[in-house]
Amino acid sequence: MTALTLEGHTGAAIAVDMCEACQAFWFDAHESLQLSPASTLKLFTRIGELSSGAKATISPVLHCPRCRARLLITHDRQRDTAFEYWRCDNGHGRFITSFNFLREKNFIKPLSAAELEQLRQNVQTVNCSNCGAPVDVMRGSACSHCGSALSMVDMKQAQRLVAQLRDAATPRPIDPLLPLNLAKARQEVEDIFAAYDRSDRWWREASSSGLVEAGFATIARWLRGR
Repeated sequence: MTALTLEGHTGAAIAVDMCEACQAFWFDAHESLQLSPASTLKLFTRIGELSSGAKATISPVLHCPRCRARLLITHDRQRDTAFEYWRCDNGHGRFITSFNFLREKNFIKPLSAAELEQLRQNVQTVNCSNCGAPVDVMRGSACSHCGSALSMVDMKQAQRLVAQLRDAATPRPIDPLLPLNLAKARQEVEDIFAAYDRSDRWWREASSSGLVEAGFATIARWLRGR
Protein backbone atom coordinates (compact mmCIF):
# COMPACT_ATOMS: atom_id res chain seq x y z
CA MET A 1 0.00 0.00 0.00
CA THR A 2 1.16 3.51 -0.83
CA ALA A 3 0.30 6.24 1.69
CA LEU A 4 -1.25 9.38 0.22
CA THR A 5 -1.41 12.46 2.44
CA LEU A 6 -4.45 14.52 1.53
CA GLU A 7 -6.23 17.52 2.99
CA GLY A 8 -9.50 17.22 4.88
CA HIS A 9 -12.38 19.69 5.15
CA THR A 10 -10.93 21.18 8.35
CA GLY A 11 -7.42 21.50 6.91
CA ALA A 12 -6.13 18.50 8.85
CA ALA A 13 -3.98 15.95 7.00
CA ILE A 14 -5.66 12.65 6.12
CA ALA A 15 -3.61 9.57 5.24
CA VAL A 16 -5.25 7.38 2.58
CA ASP A 17 -3.64 4.06 1.67
CA MET A 18 -3.71 3.03 -1.98
CA CYS A 19 -2.83 -0.29 -3.57
CA GLU A 20 -1.66 0.82 -6.99
CA ALA A 21 -1.33 -2.76 -8.27
CA CYS A 22 -5.02 -3.53 -7.76
CA GLN A 23 -6.13 0.13 -8.01
CA ALA A 24 -7.97 0.22 -4.69
CA PHE A 25 -8.09 2.38 -1.55
CA TRP A 26 -8.15 1.80 2.18
CA PHE A 27 -10.06 4.49 4.06
CA ASP A 28 -10.01 4.59 7.84
CA ALA A 29 -13.45 5.18 9.33
CA HIS A 30 -15.22 8.16 7.70
CA GLU A 31 -12.06 9.35 5.90
CA SER A 32 -13.69 9.39 2.46
CA LEU A 33 -16.37 11.73 3.82
CA GLN A 34 -13.76 14.08 5.32
CA LEU A 35 -11.77 14.68 2.14
CA SER A 36 -11.69 18.25 0.85
CA PRO A 37 -12.85 18.88 -2.75
CA ALA A 38 -9.23 19.38 -3.82
CA SER A 39 -8.25 16.02 -2.31
CA THR A 40 -11.16 14.24 -4.00
CA LEU A 41 -9.96 15.76 -7.27
CA LYS A 42 -6.45 14.42 -6.63
CA LEU A 43 -7.82 10.91 -6.12
CA PHE A 44 -9.79 11.11 -9.36
CA THR A 45 -6.65 12.24 -11.20
CA ARG A 46 -4.58 9.44 -9.66
CA ILE A 47 -7.16 6.85 -10.73
CA GLY A 48 -6.93 8.17 -14.28
CA GLU A 49 -3.12 8.05 -14.24
CA LEU A 50 -3.16 4.38 -13.22
CA SER A 51 -6.04 3.33 -15.45
CA SER A 52 -3.92 2.23 -18.41
CA GLY A 53 -1.79 -0.15 -16.32
CA ALA A 54 -2.40 -3.83 -15.62
CA LYS A 55 -4.73 -4.49 -12.70
CA ALA A 56 -3.84 -7.20 -10.19
CA THR A 57 -6.46 -9.69 -9.02
CA ILE A 58 -7.82 -8.94 -5.55
CA SER A 59 -7.62 -11.82 -3.09
CA PRO A 60 -11.00 -13.30 -2.04
CA VAL A 61 -9.83 -13.08 1.58
CA LEU A 62 -8.80 -9.63 2.83
CA HIS A 63 -7.72 -8.52 6.29
CA CYS A 64 -7.96 -5.20 8.10
CA PRO A 65 -4.56 -3.47 8.15
CA ARG A 66 -5.30 -2.18 11.66
CA CYS A 67 -6.55 -5.27 13.57
CA ARG A 68 -6.04 -8.09 11.02
CA ALA A 69 -9.70 -9.17 11.26
CA ARG A 70 -11.16 -10.60 8.07
CA LEU A 71 -12.90 -7.92 6.01
CA LEU A 72 -16.57 -8.42 5.18
CA ILE A 73 -17.93 -7.81 1.68
CA THR A 74 -20.63 -5.15 1.89
CA HIS A 75 -23.17 -4.11 -0.73
CA ASP A 76 -24.46 -0.54 -0.67
CA ARG A 77 -26.25 1.98 -2.86
CA GLN A 78 -25.68 5.64 -3.69
CA ARG A 79 -28.97 6.91 -5.10
CA ASP A 80 -29.69 4.41 -7.91
CA THR A 81 -26.12 3.11 -8.21
CA ALA A 82 -25.05 -0.11 -6.50
CA PHE A 83 -21.47 -0.46 -5.27
CA GLU A 84 -19.53 -2.73 -2.92
CA TYR A 85 -16.57 -2.64 -0.57
CA TRP A 86 -14.90 -4.70 2.15
CA ARG A 87 -15.33 -3.36 5.69
CA CYS A 88 -13.75 -4.07 9.05
CA ASP A 89 -16.41 -5.33 11.46
CA ASN A 90 -14.50 -3.58 14.27
CA GLY A 91 -15.09 -0.20 12.64
CA HIS A 92 -11.51 0.51 11.54
CA GLY A 93 -12.36 1.32 7.93
CA ARG A 94 -13.04 -0.09 4.50
CA PHE A 95 -11.25 -1.28 1.37
CA ILE A 96 -12.79 -0.22 -1.96
CA THR A 97 -11.70 -0.61 -5.58
CA SER A 98 -11.37 2.49 -7.74
CA PHE A 99 -14.24 1.18 -9.89
CA ASN A 100 -16.59 1.01 -6.89
CA PHE A 101 -15.24 4.31 -5.53
CA LEU A 102 -16.28 5.91 -8.82
CA ARG A 103 -19.65 4.15 -8.62
CA GLU A 104 -20.15 5.57 -5.14
CA LYS A 105 -19.42 9.07 -6.44
CA ASN A 106 -21.93 8.65 -9.33
CA PHE A 107 -19.21 8.80 -11.97
CA ILE A 108 -20.25 5.60 -13.77
CA LYS A 109 -23.32 4.66 -15.79
CA PRO A 110 -24.32 1.48 -17.65
CA LEU A 111 -24.11 1.48 -21.42
CA SER A 112 -27.24 2.39 -23.32
CA ALA A 113 -28.42 0.19 -26.19
CA ALA A 114 -27.03 2.70 -28.70
CA GLU A 115 -23.65 2.86 -26.91
CA LEU A 116 -23.45 -0.92 -26.76
CA GLU A 117 -24.12 -1.15 -30.50
CA GLN A 118 -21.45 1.46 -31.20
CA LEU A 119 -19.04 -0.50 -29.03
CA ARG A 120 -19.71 -3.69 -31.00
CA GLN A 121 -19.00 -1.88 -34.25
CA ASN A 122 -15.54 -0.86 -33.05
CA VAL A 123 -14.20 -3.63 -30.77
CA GLN A 124 -14.89 -7.31 -30.10
CA THR A 125 -13.66 -7.59 -26.52
CA VAL A 126 -13.05 -5.21 -23.61
CA ASN A 127 -11.66 -5.80 -20.16
CA CYS A 128 -14.14 -5.67 -17.31
CA SER A 129 -13.55 -2.49 -15.29
CA ASN A 130 -14.49 -4.30 -12.09
CA CYS A 131 -12.40 -7.50 -12.20
CA GLY A 132 -10.28 -7.16 -15.35
CA ALA A 133 -11.61 -10.29 -17.09
CA PRO A 134 -12.14 -10.10 -20.88
CA VAL A 135 -15.73 -9.53 -22.00
CA ASP A 136 -16.90 -10.66 -25.45
CA VAL A 137 -19.21 -7.79 -26.38
CA MET A 138 -20.61 -9.76 -29.30
CA ARG A 139 -22.11 -12.29 -26.88
CA GLY A 140 -23.36 -10.12 -24.06
CA SER A 141 -23.24 -6.87 -22.12
CA ALA A 142 -21.99 -8.16 -18.76
CA CYS A 143 -18.84 -9.81 -17.43
CA SER A 144 -19.24 -13.58 -17.24
CA HIS A 145 -16.72 -13.72 -14.37
CA CYS A 146 -18.09 -11.17 -11.84
CA GLY A 147 -21.47 -10.30 -13.39
CA SER A 148 -20.79 -6.54 -13.68
CA ALA A 149 -22.65 -4.83 -16.51
CA LEU A 150 -20.50 -3.03 -19.06
CA SER A 151 -20.30 0.57 -17.87
CA MET A 152 -18.54 3.77 -18.78
CA VAL A 153 -17.74 7.12 -17.23
CA ASP A 154 -20.72 9.48 -17.30
CA MET A 155 -18.93 12.33 -19.06
CA LYS A 156 -21.63 14.91 -18.35
CA GLN A 157 -21.59 14.05 -14.66
CA ALA A 158 -17.78 14.09 -14.73
CA GLN A 159 -17.76 17.55 -16.26
CA ARG A 160 -20.26 18.88 -13.74
CA LEU A 161 -18.57 17.34 -10.72
CA VAL A 162 -15.05 18.30 -11.76
CA ALA A 163 -16.23 21.89 -12.28
CA GLN A 164 -17.89 21.88 -8.85
CA LEU A 165 -14.81 20.40 -7.19
CA ARG A 166 -12.50 22.90 -8.83
CA ASP A 167 -14.75 25.77 -7.80
CA ALA A 168 -15.00 24.53 -4.20
CA ALA A 169 -11.26 23.84 -4.02
CA THR A 170 -10.33 27.38 -5.08
CA PRO A 171 -12.02 29.94 -2.80
CA ARG A 172 -12.19 33.39 -4.39
CA PRO A 173 -14.44 36.47 -4.42
CA ILE A 174 -17.66 36.06 -6.40
CA ASP A 175 -17.08 37.17 -9.99
CA PRO A 176 -20.12 38.69 -11.75
CA LEU A 177 -18.86 37.08 -14.99
CA LEU A 178 -18.67 33.62 -13.38
CA PRO A 179 -21.87 32.25 -15.01
CA LEU A 180 -20.63 33.28 -18.47
CA ASN A 181 -17.14 31.90 -17.81
CA LEU A 182 -18.55 28.60 -16.56
CA ALA A 183 -20.70 28.33 -19.69
CA LYS A 184 -17.63 28.88 -21.87
CA ALA A 185 -15.61 26.36 -19.85
CA ARG A 186 -18.34 23.73 -20.17
CA GLN A 187 -18.48 24.22 -23.94
CA GLU A 188 -14.70 23.90 -24.15
CA VAL A 189 -14.74 20.66 -22.16
CA GLU A 190 -17.59 19.24 -24.25
CA ASP A 191 -15.63 20.04 -27.42
CA ILE A 192 -12.54 18.29 -26.03
CA PHE A 193 -14.45 15.14 -25.09
CA ALA A 194 -16.39 15.11 -28.35
CA ALA A 195 -13.16 15.29 -30.35
CA TYR A 196 -11.63 12.55 -28.23
CA ASP A 197 -14.63 10.25 -28.62
CA ARG A 198 -14.26 10.35 -32.41
CA SER A 199 -10.63 9.21 -32.34
CA ASP A 200 -9.30 5.67 -32.69
CA ARG A 201 -7.30 6.18 -29.49
CA TRP A 202 -10.46 5.88 -27.42
CA TRP A 203 -11.32 2.46 -28.83
CA ARG A 204 -7.78 1.14 -28.45
CA GLU A 205 -7.71 2.15 -24.78
CA ALA A 206 -11.25 0.88 -24.18
CA SER A 207 -10.35 -2.51 -25.63
CA SER A 208 -7.05 -2.92 -23.77
CA SER A 209 -7.86 -1.26 -20.42
CA GLY A 210 -11.64 -1.05 -20.09
CA LEU A 211 -14.37 1.48 -20.82
CA VAL A 212 -14.23 3.20 -17.44
CA GLU A 213 -10.42 3.30 -17.53
CA ALA A 214 -10.40 4.87 -21.01
CA GLY A 215 -12.86 7.53 -19.93
CA PHE A 216 -11.04 8.35 -16.75
CA ALA A 217 -7.69 8.48 -18.52
CA THR A 218 -9.26 11.22 -20.66
CA ILE A 219 -10.35 13.17 -17.59
CA ALA A 220 -6.89 12.81 -16.00
CA ARG A 221 -5.21 14.18 -19.13
CA TRP A 222 -7.61 17.12 -19.14
CA LEU A 223 -7.00 17.84 -15.45
CA ARG A 224 -3.23 17.71 -15.90
CA GLY A 225 -3.46 20.01 -18.89
CA ARG A 226 -5.30 22.73 -17.00
